[in-house]
Amino acid sequence: MDCTFGRGGHSAEIAKQIGRNGHLYAFDSDRAAINAGRERFKGQESNVTLTHVNFREAVSELQAYGVDQVDGVLFDLGVSSPQLDDKSRGFSYRGDEPLDMRMDQRQSLTANAVVHDWSYEALVRIISQYGEEKFAKPIARAIESTREKHRIETTAQLSEIIKSAIPAAARRTGGHPAKRTFQAIRIAVNDELQSFQEALSAFVPMLNPLGGRIAVISFHSLEDKIAKKTLDTFCKYPELPPGLPVIPEDMKPTLKWINKKPIEPSPEEIEGNRRARSARLRIAEKMRQKEGINE
Repeated sequence: MDCTFGRGGHSAEIAKQIGRNGHLYAFDSDRAAINAGRERFKGQESNVTLTHVNFREAVSELQAYGVDQVDGVLFDLGVSSPQLDDKSRGFSYRGDEPLDMRMDQRQSLTANAVVHDWSYEALVRIISQYGEEKFAKPIARAIESTREKHRIETTAQLSEIIKSAIPAAARRTGGHPAKRTFQAIRIAVNDELQSFQEALSAFVPMLNPLGGRIAVISFHSLEDKIAKKTLDTFCKYPELPPGLPVIPEDMKPTLKWINKKPIEPSPEEIEGNRRARSARLRIAEKMRQKEGINE
């Protein structure tokens, strides 16, 4: 399963590895991604199935296809490079684009609606929580003050408002001053964190008991914390009485960590793709029944 198809880079390699004896199911909430993928994988339909859904719906889609067990699941989270580069989508704080930020163009909630319709308190909450922005209050206050005077129509306008609300000294460090707030609004528009947590938990029972794996590539600490915490709940033994001679099967962990610490990109990878510099990869594997407490 490639739960975040994007433009098919990971899917192409997965399809190559599994060959004609396997089947790849790939999902994406972005119609443009699925359309590009169907063109890219034309002629491989017997081994590659692309579906236009959010990954929180992927398990039910698989069941509709008659699939109840999978060998591998991949999540590559966040916004894709084509989405960032598409000037009509409004994901980039560096351009002058409409305030959209929807990954799925079928949904009604946009960044424009968040900026204009959400209360000051709600803006503070998402900017602080999803953007981990310490200047959430002055930024939300600046947005509220501006929208009372006129509408904020573009990403460039919003970026300038954010920049004006952050002290000059703080603007000189930590990258673009609008980065964290744009991240927060994008996460809110697409309900990204809740969707990811639901999907990650739902896929664990579907993993092949003979070593099925689930892998998550995250790009900011909130995603990584969810990946670590959610998978860790399936990797841990419950509290057991001391000296218990046999561990009941239903008390054994479902998963085991392949890498307890996240794998980070090498300097060479970062040089080739600057957007990969914050990537973190975590992998867990389904526990085999014969494996015991020392595995």
